[in-house]
Amino acid sequence: MPQHSWTAQVISPRLREHHTPAPPAALLRTDFTVRREVRSARLLATALGVYELELNGTTVGDLVLTPGWTSYHHRHRYQVHDVTPLLRPGANAWGAHLADGWYRGLLGFNGGTRDLYGPHTGLLAELHIEYTDGTTDTVVTGPGWRTSDGPVTSAGLYEGEEYDARREQLGWSGPDFDDSAWQPARLLPDFDTSVLFPADSPPVRRIEYVEPVSVDTTEPGRLLLDFGQNLVGRLRIRTRGPAGHTITLRHAELLENGTLSTHSLGRAAATDRYTLRGDPIGGEEEWEPRFTFHGFRYAELDGWPGKLKPGDVTAVVLHSDLRRTGWFSCSDPALNRLHENVVWGMRGNFLDVPTDCPQRDERLGWTGDVQVFAPTAAYLYDVRDFLRSWLRDLTAEQAADARGIPPVMSPQVPLLIPNSPPPGENRPMAGWGDATVVVPWVLYERYGDPEVLRAQYPSMRAWVDAIDKVAGPGHVWGEGFQFGDWLDPTAPPAMPPRASTSSQLVATAYFAHSARLLARAAEVLGEKDDATRYHTLADAVREAFRARFHAGGGRLTEQTQTAYALALVFRLLDDDSERAAAGAELAALVAERGHRIGTGFLGTPLVCDALADTGHLDTAYRLLLERSCPSWLYQVDMGATTVWERWDALLPDGSVNPSPMTSFNHYAPGAVADWLHRTVAGLAPAEPGYRRLLIRPRPGGGLTWAEAAHETPYGRAETKWRTADGELRVEVLIPESTTATVHLPGTGPVETGPGRHTFRCPFPADRGRPTSR
Repeated sequence: MPQHSWTAQVISPRLREHHTPAPPAALLRTDFTVRREVRSARLLATALGVYELELNGTTVGDLVLTPGWTSYHHRHRYQVHDVTPLLRPGANAWGAHLADGWYRGLLGFNGGTRDLYGPHTGLLAELHIEYTDGTTDTVVTGPGWRTSDGPVTSAGLYEGEEYDARREQLGWSGPDFDDSAWQPARLLPDFDTSVLFPADSPPVRRIEYVEPVSVDTTEPGRLLLDFGQNLVGRLRIRTRGPAGHTITLRHAELLENGTLSTHSLGRAAATDRYTLRGDPIGGEEEWEPRFTFHGFRYAELDGWPGKLKPGDVTAVVLHSDLRRTGWFSCSDPALNRLHENVVWGMRGNFLDVPTDCPQRDERLGWTGDVQVFAPTAAYLYDVRDFLRSWLRDLTAEQAADARGIPPVMSPQVPLLIPNSPPPGENRPMAGWGDATVVVPWVLYERYGDPEVLRAQYPSMRAWVDAIDKVAGPGHVWGEGFQFGDWLDPTAPPAMPPRASTSSQLVATAYFAHSARLLARAAEVLGEKDDATRYHTLADAVREAFRARFHAGGGRLTEQTQTAYALALVFRLLDDDSERAAAGAELAALVAERGHRIGTGFLGTPLVCDALADTGHLDTAYRLLLERSCPSWLYQVDMGATTVWERWDALLPDGSVNPSPMTSFNHYAPGAVADWLHRTVAGLAPAEPGYRRLLIRPRPGGGLTWAEAAHETPYGRAETKWRTADGELRVEVLIPESTTATVHLPGTGPVETGPGRHTFRCPFPADRGRPTSR
């Protein structure tokens, strides 16, 4: 698509000092004339900040927090709105709400950074009108626009929003409004429009509305609401009361001692305030913040006037408007709750960028998190455009580093931690930088489009080449600070990177893995010389790994679950006898821990595969179904409705982990859901894009049935299995234009084509039951 040639100018409200808790939002407006009957009208808009538009008193579209968050200095989205029905011949008016958002607002932890992309908010927009007679008009931001303060007196993503309804200016975006008391908008002439591009990712919208499941009155005028689900969004309230009365809305993920626990918020206030205008005839007022979002299950309303009625307070769920494509359920209600927790965790954190947590003063696009979760994400939702847009930002920021090293998050935000590298000098981080290779490969594997590999190939190659230089001829690397197997449950609470698996083992394993994936990508793209080069490099790194970390006979020098999971899943032990021995070692390690998890972010997605693929399916199920801490189902038993950041975010006595870094909505450990889909239910791609499917259910753990469905690029695929009367019965749906290999326990593979099919095989009643402890 050719770049749009902008004639508009960026307009900005008048200068104002930052104040606590966050700057106010501004109003901008202009009048214009529509000369005759309109055939079509398109409105192109973006902001330095976040915006919401109105035409003739009507809100334009249903998007939230536009233009979203990108690496604005490299890529800045604009939206295109069809506004034909909102125009009328004669006098018209156009207005905008404008707030800091990610552009100028507070970002990051340890106090954060303001004005990261610039010191001024601004609006850039063009309205293109085509009349029925073929003539056209264009109305643009520029001279003639006027600005005023509005009712939003404070707005910040972490801080929350304050709204004084007494400051509303009725009709301000209509043609009959008198704006003579408003000030002329300022022009920002230095904005580089070459970074602008049409929106390439699903927008954030209001997706769902959740009513509270309980309301407690803690004291007169103070209410505590439980929505029954940890979610991301904000509250919509409906109330009435005297002018000037303020209602305070506070949000939190959980309760401690019957009150909101703010521990997991960090320095995020997560507090909204609404001051009533006071309807003289006692009418109701309705309000929902525009320019903030919160991660919460519980909300406290302080100063609520009168009695709360049904429908007076509703939680509005926000996230990128992704199409759901994957489902799973089974005979174990706890596993179903775990899977639902994974889904809700993804929903809450896929809000324009794949964030690490939605509630505290962070909410950043960490690369390592999405690297491990990408297969699960691509099954549950259509994330092609969402992750490709994010990868474009990551690539742009990687290209700004002279060595080709990507940042550990994208969009990049200063870390503000001791010994962090200066801006523009990224630190190579194993498992995090590897997102440049792994995520494009996952998108290719799940959607079958080689163009994602073609677009990302320079970035993929730059990362592997950079690590080749860092590692040197010995091919082993990982010295210095590394995130490593982040949040390994054996790590000290205050030192999450101090895992039981060394950074050198983790980094070298990922080096071999990314080099191999890059070689396969080169094969797909017809880059034969590169394919040979990177396969050779991957072989050399594998041999270096073996020389350094393989003690012989399949035993590793580091006896940890993650060490064996990496070595087995990344095929660093290729000999069958070595793999079998390593699998036995891993199974023994899992048993020694009482079948409790012993892995952090990087080992967790792999450990069940490593066990199942080496003949220890029963151990994998026991690990999956363990209920004591640390385990996936411990969280479920403790009442989790999203996946936690720490395995013990809530301690067995019900108290919150005292670590300052504790989130109850962190999707990365939920990457195990990919194993539920592929192994428990048995639905996986056998070729890129599901052109051929692998149907291989592997019952165990006492489950009596499981089923999965996925909307593949070719249509809906399903698998449903049941065990009864000594038989395993599997029903499958294969989409048109695809084939499937069906592999049942104890039988050879069977090829089948599109349609519905049923397969059976003997399955003794005691097979697949959990063994005694």
